[in-house]
Amino acid sequence: MRVSVSWLREYVDLPTDLPTGDLEQALVDLGIEVESIVDLRETVTGPLVVGEVLEIEELTGFKKPIRFCRVDVGAANGTGEPQEIVCGARNFAQGDRVVVILPGGVLPGNFAIGARKTYGRNSHGMICSAQELGLGDDHSGIIVLPEDVKAQPGDDARPIVGLDDVVVEMEITPDRGYALSVRGIARELSHALGVPFRDPADAPASGGTAEPAYPVEVRDPVGCDRFAARMVRGVDPTVESPGWMRQRLTVAGVRSISLPVDITNYLMLELGQPMHAFDADRIVGPLVVRRAEPGEKLTTLDGVSRALVPEDMVICDDTGPISLAAVMGGETSEVLASTTNVLFEAAHWDPAMVGRTARRHKLFSEAAKRWERGVDPTLPLVALEKAVRLLTDLAGGAAGAEVLDLDHVRPRTPVTLPVDLPSRRIGVTYPPDRVVELLEQVGCAVTRGADRLGEDPGATGVAASGAGEVLTVTPPSWRPDLTDPADLVEEVVRLDGYDRVPSVLPTAPAGRGLTPQQQRRRAVARSLAERGWVEVLAQPFVAPELADQLGLPADDPRRPAVRLANPLSEEEPLLRTTLLGPLLGIVKRNVGRGQRDVAIYEIGTVFHPRPGVGAPPAMGVDRRPTDEEFAAADAVVPVQPRHVAVALCGEIEPAGWWGAGRAAGWADAVEAGRAVLDAAGIPADRVTVRAGERAPWHPGRCAELLVDDVVVGHAGELHPAVVAALELPRRTSAMELDLDALPAAPLATGPTISTFPPALIDVALVVDEAVPAAEVQRALVEGAGPLLEDVRLFDVYASEQLGAGRRSLAYKLTFRAPDRTLAGEEAVAARDAAVALAAQRFGATLRGA
Repeated sequence: MRVSVSWLREYVDLPTDLPTGDLEQALVDLGIEVESIVDLRETVTGPLVVGEVLEIEELTGFKKPIRFCRVDVGAANGTGEPQEIVCGARNFAQGDRVVVILPGGVLPGNFAIGARKTYGRNSHGMICSAQELGLGDDHSGIIVLPEDVKAQPGDDARPIVGLDDVVVEMEITPDRGYALSVRGIARELSHALGVPFRDPADAPASGGTAEPAYPVEVRDPVGCDRFAARMVRGVDPTVESPGWMRQRLTVAGVRSISLPVDITNYLMLELGQPMHAFDADRIVGPLVVRRAEPGEKLTTLDGVSRALVPEDMVICDDTGPISLAAVMGGETSEVLASTTNVLFEAAHWDPAMVGRTARRHKLFSEAAKRWERGVDPTLPLVALEKAVRLLTDLAGGAAGAEVLDLDHVRPRTPVTLPVDLPSRRIGVTYPPDRVVELLEQVGCAVTRGADRLGEDPGATGVAASGAGEVLTVTPPSWRPDLTDPADLVEEVVRLDGYDRVPSVLPTAPAGRGLTPQQQRRRAVARSLAERGWVEVLAQPFVAPELADQLGLPADDPRRPAVRLANPLSEEEPLLRTTLLGPLLGIVKRNVGRGQRDVAIYEIGTVFHPRPGVGAPPAMGVDRRPTDEEFAAADAVVPVQPRHVAVALCGEIEPAGWWGAGRAAGWADAVEAGRAVLDAAGIPADRVTVRAGERAPWHPGRCAELLVDDVVVGHAGELHPAVVAALELPRRTSAMELDLDALPAAPLATGPTISTFPPALIDVALVVDEAVPAAEVQRALVEGAGPLLEDVRLFDVYASEQLGAGRRSLAYKLTFRAPDRTLAGEEAVAARDAAVALAAQRFGATLRGA
């Protein structure tokens, strides 16, 4: 909300020398977020004066209409001669008074004004619009001063257009609806600065009469518990809104429309009471306030035809809905330029209903913003009295003596508050008299008693005198947010000062740092990141058709999924049972945006439903659930193991002048699995990689990852059908591994470092291509014995000379003894023993032998 300080001063006695910094701090101390405080006197520098348009010459031959004007600016230009100015606006005529900034002036945004030649003419200055002066968003035309403004050419225009004021812009939280008004902000500042406050709503108003101002029937007193109306007849429709009103509306960001409409907007800003003005001559028959009927439509003032639902509240006449109640009026009854009879309406609507209606129709009007936060139900008659008086004073006409007031507002429910509750909750001693004083300052009616309530479970141990006393507090009508003792405690703390609440950090309990599971997850993430994989965080929601796209068999345990009761999107209502679906979706999105080479990973939970467990027990908020209820609820919660998955496509090693590069493939996904197991602390001798089959991988290019002969994951190239269904690049590969299925890492011991030289021997073994290389390596390790320090596969070769279905696996063997230099015969003997065991198990033969 934006409001000028001069408007606030009408209702609160702010010190005349109050610095803007102190004003901001006072609002912040009250819990009101200040977006900005702008001293308008500093936003425009240089000569800004009133000018009178003497001549207008229409320039032709350009893409848009251009005017060449001669403007009388008095002696402000130093010569007294008319100023020549080129202007593109069309909303002024000869003889109008306008606002002119002369060369040497600077507009907001550091826009300097000078003399220049444009459109073939010399232009000395600028005729200004409200947007150019920083007074609002209206750039449809320049500012034309009303006739009632007493100003001569050359006079300083700042006080005339409001540039001698200070504007405060605030972000009002949803629980502070009363602060969306000058009335509310002025009252808050009176609390903060200890200065007198004059309530603009504390004014005499005519009460309801037996004869209504207009026949109205309210069929839903819950959605609308108060409806008031008054009529003004014989208004002069040609009268424009006064300059002071338009100026204040502009500062607040509200566009001036017509006098009756501007009056309703002005009073909404001042009092916080949204109103509506009807053209009484365009209403057919009596008004009915009711819920909408199925199939009804309404064209609102923004020109949009809206389909209504039964939850919407509407105001109807004999033709049907003419207003979307509390949100926006309709076109058929709006005030026009010819309107002479105006029916003002001021009502009180259900905040929940208004909030849902505004969101349903995506129509967040200023009125709806206030209604959904809560409006004072005592304001309608006061607002009507002010509206009628303003309209008759400015535009003539006769105010009807009849006043309609259908009042079904329920009285506020008192709140019982132990007087020492603020002290016990906050940890600061608040004497009983101080608590009562602050609550009465808010506007509450407080009655003191002596009954004692039960102990507060959230007490801090700080007690105050009067510990047995109880207050009965009736909140004021303008504070619908005060419904519970905690709300009253917050008001006490807020008005007494948040700065008085000590900032004391609780003592952290003793701990042992990260858990083993946390350490493992961080180690895995760090290992993958160091290898060039990029971490992503995918949404855990998937579409029902994902299981078919991944080719999961009908009996696959990953097919059953948990369906969310209230999903963010109806297209993805299920929780994922595998990380691959959302992860591959990220691959597709990045490839679609031009990122050809993708290597990503994610560590996250998957969700497996527990079949046949039923629904969780219903647990209220009036007490702590029992251990049995907790156990029953936990039994329904899905199993949520933590997985790690990778996906890659494109080039794993880019091509360039240094070489041809290398395309990513299934082997890189398998190596990522090995890296995960290594980072998780699983020794290599407990890890096995073998061929396997599992959707969504290619059956001939899928590897199983085993730890202690237990399958913990799979890696390889995705099935071509899956790649096509998900629109992924060819040969996209992936890996997924269950981190929670890994055994605890054994205690790591330091390796024995031998200072003796190694013996390096390469062997190339020819085996059937179906024999896994990992099994051959395992045989070499077992056959070589303790002298073998390291073995590594460095080449795979196949050719016609080797025979059909045969391939060569070449390994580098490193032999070393911890206590001596190995003799050549010892290394060869160990090599021969390793080859012999491989030959025995797999029929391996030395290549070239």
